Amino acid sequence: MDTSDRQWRLIFKTGAIASIIVLCGIVTDMIVGSVTGGNVAELPQTSVERFNQFNENRLLGLYNLDLLNIINQIILIPVIIALYGAHRNTNSSFALLSMVLFLVGTTIFVTGNTALTMLDLSRKYFAACSDEQRLLLAAAGEAMLTKGSHGSLGVFIGFALPTFANMLMSFVMLSGKIFSRLSSYFGIIGNSLMIIYLVLVTFIPKVEAMAIAFAMPAGLMVMAWMILFTIKLFRLSKVGEAN
Repeated sequence: MDTSDRQWRLIFKTGAIASIIVLCGIVTDMIVGSVTGGNVAELPQTSVERFNQFNENRLLGLYNLDLLNIINQIILIPVIIALYGAHRNTNSSFALLSMVLFLVGTTIFVTGNTALTMLDLSRKYFAACSDEQRLLLAAAGEAMLTKGSHGSLGVFIGFALPTFANMLMSFVMLSGKIFSRLSSYFGIIGNSLMIIYLVLVTFIPKVEAMAIAFAMPAGLMVMAWMILFTIKLFRLSKVGEAN
């Protein structure tokens, strides 16, 4: 076995471990979302309302501005690299395209997130000594919400592009035949439903119930997809089955 093969086997293992961590993060997201209601329309709508939420529950404020999704997205980077590596000799062009789209989307998502900025603004808001200062901080908060609140146009590309990349990688997995067809179909259908959810929640905000109806099966299918390819990545890391 040459050095390159050993390196790829390490990447497969790293990707599998990262996938398990993200799966735990997704379960956490689902639990917190179900406890807090999970309805985008019920989130604080103004910057001052967001500041009050941060003041009352800092973790919930960060969660509602997608900080957990940011963490999951970053941890997924070695996963997409591992999936590319598994197809580097079978369908490398589309696997590479999928990886690049995922990385670009993740960069947009991470750099556009405003959770920590809003936390800092909320601290300054409650420490302000005058109404003028609070008005300026509230205006800055509104600008941040326009840019990076869940369901806003500002985060749509950052959400949608990695999801599209995952769907594309699922088609690569289907054609490459390294991963099971069942895994590929879960990925194709689950990520497609997730894109529909993102479109609905972003561009048609009055149909939250319909959006959630797509999000629930989408999340479960994506989790099933991840579980199946994680098992395969562990196998690839041990025996080097990738062509």
